[in-house]
Amino acid sequence: MMGKRGLFVLLLAGFLLFLTQCSSGEKRVGIFLYNGEDPFVRGLNEEMLSQFNRTIYRPEVFDALNSQVVQNEQIEHILENPVDLAIINPVDRLGAHAIIRKFRDENIPVIFFNRQPLERDLDLWDSCFYVGATAEQAGQMQARMIMHLFGDDPDRLNGYDRNGDGVIQGIIIRGEQSHQDSEIRTREVRDTLSRNGFSFELLTSVIANWNRKEAYDKMDEVLNLHGDILEVIFSNNDEMALGAIERLIEKGFFRDSNGNGRIDRQDGDWIPVVGIDGLPEAVRAIGAGTLYGTVINDSTSQAGAIVDLTGAILSGREPEDSPDDLEKGKYIWTDYYPLVSE
Repeated sequence: MMGKRGLFVLLLAGFLLFLTQCSSGEKRVGIFLYNGEDPFVRGLNEEMLSQFNRTIYRPEVFDALNSQVVQNEQIEHILENPVDLAIINPVDRLGAHAIIRKFRDENIPVIFFNRQPLERDLDLWDSCFYVGATAEQAGQMQARMIMHLFGDDPDRLNGYDRNGDGVIQGIIIRGEQSHQDSEIRTREVRDTLSRNGFSFELLTSVIANWNRKEAYDKMDEVLNLHGDILEVIFSNNDEMALGAIERLIEKGFFRDSNGNGRIDRQDGDWIPVVGIDGLPEAVRAIGAGTLYGTVINDSTSQAGAIVDLTGAILSGREPEDSPDDLEKGKYIWTDYYPLVSE
């Protein structure tokens, strides 16, 4: 039987815990993912949760499983029991307009990430922001990787110009149709090559919806039509690049044809494939010699910027006082950086 002293200690502990929770100012933050199965989004979310663990804010994660209908229902549900701030990776960037209006009506600040809403939608409300990297930079870096690989001289391509015609023949594996990052990354690859005087023949572009299996499947037709002259593969993300590589290996590419004990650029059936994101598996593929390079989308910096901006908003400071630069009062940009095989 508990004595008076024991009961007093128990009650005091409970009271102190209550005071601690009250004084901590703990606030709820909703994190809405377009699809938790997307490897980059999953990694970014894990990084955000890790960084939020060092704050007084309590994150709650909602996965839309790539369905805007599901995401809309999740948002309606959370508005019935409102969070203090919402961090949203929209399934459809065009759906951001209605989302912003809903949160504006409830006076709940919103930080978008990974999929950038239209500028006019972000302008609907002052407490609405975007954190991410510029798609232009990613496409430009991919192009520069290949320019360097082919000798940095558009008038004298090196041996990676397999047919010696002075033209780089390649394909582009794209994300979703009309997705802004897919469109911009694809355009910038071609424009950067052209601006620097390199002749690039786009043999075909295929839509694989950011998905490894779809890219794997699409490679059969690509190789049947263009396998003999294919010199480079640009992929809008690492997942699709890895799917393409898997099928290329099955078709006889990436063999140690020179017998030096490893897969490298000197093998006769090696072909450069470049991706975007810097997934751990892509980095391992670079080490293994099958992926030429990737453009790293810095999830640690993006997560840090999101958490810092959350703190600035919920602590009552102006968002401009966030440690990160806020462009146009709306945007925080993080840089990509390239990683290529030795």
